[in-house]
Amino acid sequence: MGDITVAVAGNPNVGKSTIFNALTGLKQHTGNWAGKTVGNTEGYFKTSKKNYTLVDIPGTYSLFSKSLEEEIARDFLLSGAVDIVLAVCDATAIERNLNLVLQIIELHPNVILCVNLMDEAKRKGIEIDLSTLSKELGVPVIGTVARNKKSVNKIKGVLDTVSENLKDKKIVDSIDSDGLLFIREAEKIIQKAVKNERNDSLDRRLDRIFTGKITGFATMLLFLCLILWITVTGANYISEGLSFLFAKGEHWLVDVFSAVGISEKVQYFIIEGILRVPLWVVAVMLPPMAIFFPLFTFLEDAGYLPRVAFNLDKPFMKCKSCGKQALTMCMGFGCNAVGVTGCRIIDSKRERLLAILTNSFVPCNGRFPTITAIISAFLVVRTGEASRFLSSLALTAVLVLGICITFFATKLLSATVLKGEPSPYILELPPFRKPQTGKIIVRSIFDRTLFVLGRALTVAIPASLVIFSFANIKIDEISLLNIIADFLDPVGRVMGLDGIILLGFILGFPANEIVVPIILMGYLANATLTQVPDIALMREILVANGWTLNTALCTVIFSLCHWPCSTTVLTVKKETGSFKWALLSMLLPTLIGVVLCLVITFAYRLFN
Repeated sequence: MGDITVAVAGNPNVGKSTIFNALTGLKQHTGNWAGKTVGNTEGYFKTSKKNYTLVDIPGTYSLFSKSLEEEIARDFLLSGAVDIVLAVCDATAIERNLNLVLQIIELHPNVILCVNLMDEAKRKGIEIDLSTLSKELGVPVIGTVARNKKSVNKIKGVLDTVSENLKDKKIVDSIDSDGLLFIREAEKIIQKAVKNERNDSLDRRLDRIFTGKITGFATMLLFLCLILWITVTGANYISEGLSFLFAKGEHWLVDVFSAVGISEKVQYFIIEGILRVPLWVVAVMLPPMAIFFPLFTFLEDAGYLPRVAFNLDKPFMKCKSCGKQALTMCMGFGCNAVGVTGCRIIDSKRERLLAILTNSFVPCNGRFPTITAIISAFLVVRTGEASRFLSSLALTAVLVLGICITFFATKLLSATVLKGEPSPYILELPPFRKPQTGKIIVRSIFDRTLFVLGRALTVAIPASLVIFSFANIKIDEISLLNIIADFLDPVGRVMGLDGIILLGFILGFPANEIVVPIILMGYLANATLTQVPDIALMREILVANGWTLNTALCTVIFSLCHWPCSTTVLTVKKETGSFKWALLSMLLPTLIGVVLCLVITFAYRLFN
């Protein structure tokens, strides 16, 4: 623990978390949208003089206790636990940021103002007289570029100076409730300390495109299609390479086990009963994640995701929700459990529940392989670059359908179990920034890809043992796997599926990545998961077992709309504290998926 406690405060999207990470060495995730930090995060660092505890409190626009972020920030600053407040503001939007800074100065006697993003301010023709600003505010002022080590050392030096002369903490019962005095004071200070020859014409031109009524949505679709095309194209090559390496590895293990005298039954159990499912999960899940997450993070770092929230705010408002749900929905594309956790940024409990219950309508990375494989095998040509391009178009259409269903489900819940009016949402469009490519790659791999993959493997290994047991336990020469599939077959047929497909989804509850392997294993009547080398052979197996275009469409739709994985359900239970909402998070998408499959099957049979 540090001797001096420092709170890092400021508006959203001013670089607070970047400064926090630079000082403490922690790799807290930073993103270029508002509302990223929803709780206090602690870290520690030392200087030659002092030990410090650094606390990153939620980004907020004021301290008037109108939202969860404001309450957390204000209560912590008034708790008496804070020795120094490091107030961070954006040099390119300093007048707007000073409103909060003045409130903090009113509350606490020991404040340091960190004017961050000085490089961007210079690029935009904004000149800030830091000495005048310090004189007017009556606190030390530092100009920084958070990614620069010299700036970090400068902050440490000022912290040491202030910590040597701490003023007595004061207790303030209230501050100016409407903020008008602070706004007027901020305007006067800016006139003295800031020379603005602002040059943000490029940002304005880009925003006219990215947030236009027509071009905004067109750009969203274009980016989505491009990202999916790159993901599908790259993932195919990597998956094939990993499958080849894992196959070689299995043969190598067999040779090693045989050489040391391990029996064939034990080899069979270890390799095909324990290892094969996790290896399949890695082969199909790791490649798209390794590509999709960095691309997604690139748009996040560049400042595009707030534009997505801006575009989707109006549709969500019509559904009695708010634009922040768009941000949590975007998180769900990588992992629905992460999307559910991200719903903490939504202030209203009702709207937070809306976002949690509908997050699984966008397919997570675990469902991408199933949807992509079936689309590639049935809905487009099967060879060449055209296949990958059409696959990305079809996959884009599926994702857009998922977004539309999200709107429908949100509207349905708002009209029934979660009635209410949408709350106001202050959305700041940050300036576009050059993404930090190196940090994006590292952050995407360690904070997202390996984190999600590790969670999937923890459920895939026990799932592998269950599947292995079902496939090897036989009654009258028929495996338990096939017996259960035969029982489910009538229900599956009504939905345009079959018993094997339905069983695949049920057994895939721990990890959606294993749905296709289970289906293939059931069709081939093998006692282990089957490694399929290419899409063409997979198509032959499926067609030989009665698959039609209707089967493919219904399987894709049910993959999009069915119960979320076990990790997501447990996360819903944890976030809501209720089994009721966790159960509804399973029932709602499943019922919608069943209805859609019934409609598609009825239409297909009507016209064929």
